[in-house]
Amino acid sequence: MFVIIAGGGRTGAQLALTLLAENHKVHLIENRREVLSRIHRELPTEVIFEGNPVNPLSLEQAGIENAQVLAACTTSDEQNLALCYFARTAYNVHRTIARVNNPRNVWLFDEKFHVDAAVNQADIMARLIEEEMSIGDMMVLLKLRRGNYSLVEESIETGSKAIGIAIKDLRLPEHCVIAAIIRHGEVIVPRGITTFEAGDEVLAVTDQEGTEELEAFLSP
Repeated sequence: MFVIIAGGGRTGAQLALTLLAENHKVHLIENRREVLSRIHRELPTEVIFEGNPVNPLSLEQAGIENAQVLAACTTSDEQNLALCYFARTAYNVHRTIARVNNPRNVWLFDEKFHVDAAVNQADIMARLIEEEMSIGDMMVLLKLRRGNYSLVEESIETGSKAIGIAIKDLRLPEHCVIAAIIRHGEVIVPRGITTFEAGDEVLAVTDQEGTEELEAFLSP
């Protein structure tokens, strides 16, 4: 995957290091002298492109026309929005991700500016706290579709109301699908007639409302 990172601050540089370690192609654009001095010690020279990230010429020199992903990581929300909009409309970049510096601006980071995913640290922390308080022992393994759905895991303890009941009779929420059951170290593909046993680890794909109802079904 070819990713262009606009902005070489701590966030952009760390993102570049992570992607390079996973064997992705990365080009990072930065024009601040003090930042360039630092990232030249942290990143391979061929990754770094000196120039203004919002300058079309700098973007083209970095290969924006062939990029699959643009990560807008500058310290300016205005620039990050402009970068996402320009990358999609002018160069048809498939995926755009933007850093949100000021949480009050998060409402701007949506399809109007062609932002596919907005990284807002305040919102991420709030959601983690909310999930920790609302779903008890259930663990969120993965976020799907911009956070609307999650892959969750729950262990069924002795005394659970779900033990011995077939999945088809559980009356699960509409947006909740049991993806797998791990029993005695073996993966079971669930069917309508499959029943739960104490000690089962249940993997499900669901939204927030479904997560709460599933927790209620599976808890003692």
